[in-house]
Amino acid sequence: MGKLRRRYNIKGRQQAGPGPSKGPPEPPPVQLELEDKDTLKGVDASNALVLPGKKKKKTKAPPLSKKEKKPLTKKEKKVLQKILEQKEKKSQRAEMLQKLSEVQASEAEMRLFYTTSKLGTGNRMYHTKEKADEVVAPGQEKISSLSGAHRKRRRWPSAEEEEEEEEESESELEEESELDEDPAAEPAEAGVGTTVAPLPPAPAPSSQPVPAGMTVPPPPAAAPPLPRALAKPAVFIPVNRSPEMQEERLKLPILSEEQVIMEAVAEHPIVIVCGETGSGKTTQVPQFLYEAGFSRVVSYQIRYEGNVTEETRIKFMTDGVLLKEIQKDFLLLRYKVVIIDEAHERSVYTDILIGLLSRIVTLRAKRNLPLKLLIMSATLRVEDFTQNPRLFAKPPPVIKVESRQFPVTVHFNKRTPLEDYSGECFRKVCKIHRMLPAGGILVFLTGQAEVHALCRRLRKAFPPSRARPQEKDDDQKDSVEEMRKFKKSRARAKKARAEVLPQINLDHYSVLPAGEGDEDREAEVDEEEGALDSDLDLDLGDGGQDGGEQPDASLPLHVLPLYSLLAPEKQAQVFKPPPEGTRLCVVATNVAETSLTIPGIKYVVDCGKVKKRYYDRVTGVSSFRVTWVSQASADQRAGRAGRTEPGHCYRLYSSAVFGDFEQFPPPEITRRPVEDLILQMKALNVEKVINFPFPTPPSVEALLAAEELLIALGALQPPQKAERVKQLQENRLSCPITALGRTMATFPVAPRYAKMLALSRQHGCLPYAITIVASMTVRELFEELDRPAASDEELTRLKSKRARVAQMKRTWAGQGASLKLGDLMVLLGAVGACEYASCTPQFCEANGLRYKAMMEIRRLRGQLTTAVNAVCPEAELFVDPKMQPPTESQVTYLRQIVTAGLGDHLARRVQSEEMLEDKWRNAYKTPLLDDPVFIHPSSVLFKELPEFVVYQEIVETTKMYMKGVSSVEVQWIPALLPSYCQFDKPLEEPAPTYCPERGRVLCHRASVFYRVGWPLPAIEVDFPEGIDRYKHFARFLLEGQVFRKLASYRSCLLSSPGTMLKTWARLQPRTESLLRALVAEKADCHEALLAAWKKNPKYLLAEYCEWLPQAMHPDIEKAWPPTTVH
Repeated sequence: MGKLRRRYNIKGRQQAGPGPSKGPPEPPPVQLELEDKDTLKGVDASNALVLPGKKKKKTKAPPLSKKEKKPLTKKEKKVLQKILEQKEKKSQRAEMLQKLSEVQASEAEMRLFYTTSKLGTGNRMYHTKEKADEVVAPGQEKISSLSGAHRKRRRWPSAEEEEEEEEESESELEEESELDEDPAAEPAEAGVGTTVAPLPPAPAPSSQPVPAGMTVPPPPAAAPPLPRALAKPAVFIPVNRSPEMQEERLKLPILSEEQVIMEAVAEHPIVIVCGETGSGKTTQVPQFLYEAGFSRVVSYQIRYEGNVTEETRIKFMTDGVLLKEIQKDFLLLRYKVVIIDEAHERSVYTDILIGLLSRIVTLRAKRNLPLKLLIMSATLRVEDFTQNPRLFAKPPPVIKVESRQFPVTVHFNKRTPLEDYSGECFRKVCKIHRMLPAGGILVFLTGQAEVHALCRRLRKAFPPSRARPQEKDDDQKDSVEEMRKFKKSRARAKKARAEVLPQINLDHYSVLPAGEGDEDREAEVDEEEGALDSDLDLDLGDGGQDGGEQPDASLPLHVLPLYSLLAPEKQAQVFKPPPEGTRLCVVATNVAETSLTIPGIKYVVDCGKVKKRYYDRVTGVSSFRVTWVSQASADQRAGRAGRTEPGHCYRLYSSAVFGDFEQFPPPEITRRPVEDLILQMKALNVEKVINFPFPTPPSVEALLAAEELLIALGALQPPQKAERVKQLQENRLSCPITALGRTMATFPVAPRYAKMLALSRQHGCLPYAITIVASMTVRELFEELDRPAASDEELTRLKSKRARVAQMKRTWAGQGASLKLGDLMVLLGAVGACEYASCTPQFCEANGLRYKAMMEIRRLRGQLTTAVNAVCPEAELFVDPKMQPPTESQVTYLRQIVTAGLGDHLARRVQSEEMLEDKWRNAYKTPLLDDPVFIHPSSVLFKELPEFVVYQEIVETTKMYMKGVSSVEVQWIPALLPSYCQFDKPLEEPAPTYCPERGRVLCHRASVFYRVGWPLPAIEVDFPEGIDRYKHFARFLLEGQVFRKLASYRSCLLSSPGTMLKTWARLQPRTESLLRALVAEKADCHEALLAAWKKNPKYLLAEYCEWLPQAMHPDIEKAWPPTTVH
């Protein structure tokens, strides 16, 4: 307002001195208007003559006849705006003061506050010299939120300014008092990056006046202090970082969200952090917690190794390791914060952990032992967590962190290639390499074979050149100059090509020129990139579909493959800079999508396909299918181009096809069998798995199939047969775990393999079973030698290597009984030979073994050996590097153990009389599949064709092939797999017998295999439950076979023991009384009868005496029960 007063003749208007009025002024003879909007203040009849003449000229009113008014000038708008603001401020001030007075803190409460400017200084420092006119009466001291803020500026304000300042300071005081009055308004960020010192004691009371702007020290407490919540002092742990590291760290986007994240952690038990790949969440969030005092020492623990100590405070571990810790300590009392990273991958164990931790957080809160849970992800389907009340009753906060991303231009194909997407990738890379500026190329394909095939074509088309043009170095010194030269060269190339090739076929290429129907999706492209759009659309081609195959040594291309099974040293080559003068081209599977970041990538070629393993929910058959990726995965692939500089992503499909993609990939738990998941949850005493709070629950069919398998393996107790169907419908997935199941849950392998380990503690088979299970778990022991060769020399080398590996497999399989163990004997022999040779890379390379897989098998053998020793200490196992081959009898036992574990994976060779079509020649039939399955050509049993086999898995390619095959004897099936067999009635011939070793009644029964009705030979098994078993047991008891002491009375029996089995046995009371007594105590075996006599020594005495003459009863009573001699 000072400028307004000086400008509009404030001195002349001070004579009348009219006060400010909210209403309109009295109409003066002369009015000064601003475009008819308002009348200036202080203008009335008394000062009409002192108005300057030029004012009239400037404010000349427009003619009344014109309806259009002259617009305000910029200066007049500013003046008017200031006037309106002052009016609005004055009109609201009274209302604001009225509201603030309602929440004014009392004087007693204000005495409890102590100014922060005096912390640690006493009352001797920072006191200004007191003025006589500044003395304030006691009880009317002015309290400022910023003590001494105006100490350096000592001027006398005008009356109006002084009034405004006082009112503003009072409003600030009222607001601050309102905040301080609420003890919950404590700053949550006190635990982040700050250190709070303890409050000093109150100083002695002073009678001296206090200058304005200073805080009054609190006098002695006249009233009891108000109770306040105990504030936890903040902790800050400094971290020494190098300047280079700190500079790089400050570039990470998540650093700007540190306060937001830590506030959320402090205020909420569960927090979700969504940050794109490269935002720094994985590396920086643990550091935030470290600096905030949550931890001190950092360690790691993975499946096979770790460096955890007693001082460990940050522990990096896999999801499986944490799940094992939950089995031992359900509440995780050792931890304060649990971070689940890469949650977007949605692995099975990650989903289980999130469900378990959602309950653990609640239980810990009830015990006043809070646990913080952070879920971090790149592209997370947040709705599965925030809108899932079964998982989180209160939706957790979601913090989104921007990625360190440069603009990426996304180009779609006008047409989508359905078959030859690999060839389309090749043509696209050729055009990028020939026509676009420097920058690495990343190509996404589906599998290992496609990767090697494309690498071979690119190396042939762009062989490495020894000579390198010197001008490239000069161009790359300045990117702007490079772009200009590139444009000029493109223009010349267009002109020259137009003269030589007047007709160009553009149908073979993925992106058409701008303006001809091509679809570009741009993400924040800057002006320079926008100017280059027409250049980067690649409107020029090779001139033909296969023209790119012509070798061009003038444009060397450094081509590297990348996939998960590639050797680690070869994977590391993609992170090294390419040779000077060449362009880097990485051909990768989806392993390069989120798992790692390759430096220097500017161009991404996305085929839009991915190869995934799918499992049939019912049959368990696995097949690798090439399907479209999800939109989230496609965006992740495009983001690889914008990590170091603005980039481009060429999608080999149209935008319409992209719109049909799923938004997110389906979670793993919905795509695979879940029997291991069910077993682990049963071991955690989660009986009703269907009620578990899964982020995305598996299908009911998959849960029921898993339960049936675990019941067949003996890991779960089966429901009562009479109520089985009804119970499965009403109380699904509620079968309790057995003792065998708990033992199986301790082994970190699949339930089938865990059953094999549990059975192998006999005949010295444990070391061999551990080796076989480790080999079956790791998979892919042998190199993929059927891949396309990069050169003729490599093709020759692969052929010779295939022949050598086939010979070694036959050697490891052996002959006779060893050969019947099949592919599992090959695994056993390969691991044994590799360990005998100290598992060197040279041995693995020579014999076609993957060194990485062999090292993982070695570690898994050690882990399984430790687990077995924990369950069975008397076994005293150790990993023997010089393990001898198994004997012939041990091989037979191993075959039986494998059959018991893989019972649901049984297959029978199709007989000649059952062959209806030629496609069934040499085929096998399985219980759950209608189509034929075949032994894989790489199996050592491919030419043997046993009648019955068990297999590790069925993989569907051109046919359905069984892998990991072992032969089975037909008579083993009903004995080892009774739960899969449907038995007939006991045979009369041979007659039932009593087994003294087992104390049970045995009989011979024929059977058929379930669902397919394969006839199986009759074997001796336990007599089925029922009244007939009691009859046979009574007969053997009377004959003296159960207890030898009763054999001496057999000749004195009044009736033959065989009477128990006669149809007219009911006519004799003694048979009925004995039978009723046995049924009453369920005494149908030796063990049950001993238990009954332990409870009642006179049990069966009266019933047995009925079979003997009266004269012998005293002797029987003296010798009862007849258990002294067996």
